[in-house]
Amino acid sequence: MARLSVTPDLKFFQQETCKIARALLGMELVTTHRGKETGGIIVEVEAYSHTNDPASHAHRGVTGRNEIMFKRGGLCYVYLIYGMHHCVNVVTETEGRGCAVLIRALEPTMGVDTMIKRRSTKNLKFLTSGPGKICQALKIDKAMLGECFLGSDKINIRLLKDYVDSDIYVSPRIGISKAVDLNWRFYVKDSPWVSVSSGSISKMARPF
Repeated sequence: MARLSVTPDLKFFQQETCKIARALLGMELVTTHRGKETGGIIVEVEAYSHTNDPASHAHRGVTGRNEIMFKRGGLCYVYLIYGMHHCVNVVTETEGRGCAVLIRALEPTMGVDTMIKRRSTKNLKFLTSGPGKICQALKIDKAMLGECFLGSDKINIRLLKDYVDSDIYVSPRIGISKAVDLNWRFYVKDSPWVSVSSGSISKMARPF
């Protein structure tokens, strides 16, 4: 695939959430922590919307936890699950909409040795094959909450690989009990870093 190295602009993040989720596949997420850069190509995401999506944090309106979701698209939303794992999201659409895309898996590209130390594993397929793993490997935590992916000195997104639609599959989202009929999980079909490659969810997957 062509390496484009193009940084998206503000208009990109203000599109409809599922459209952004598809377009994020192939973009490189990069963080800088204490002078060390780590990053990877996004290969799996999930879309979440304020409207008609009871699985979304924003479904019941603005709270202290989710208020960043109601800001303008292009900001970083980080939250903690199970009291121990951070998850990183891209806020989408215009201010007041309450939408975001969860980044579920990356193909490691930068600072692999650093990520190995942070994750305490030498198995490259386990480095960033899940949202909690990504945040541990890239040192993402709530200090990055509200950062703009365009120009932040902590976390950035740029287009690195141009996937065509035939490279992409869609399926229901993972680990939720509501809105399970929505095919809002998008992933690169042959990527070994996708967080779930077998089981009932993957059997429900279909070409984009």
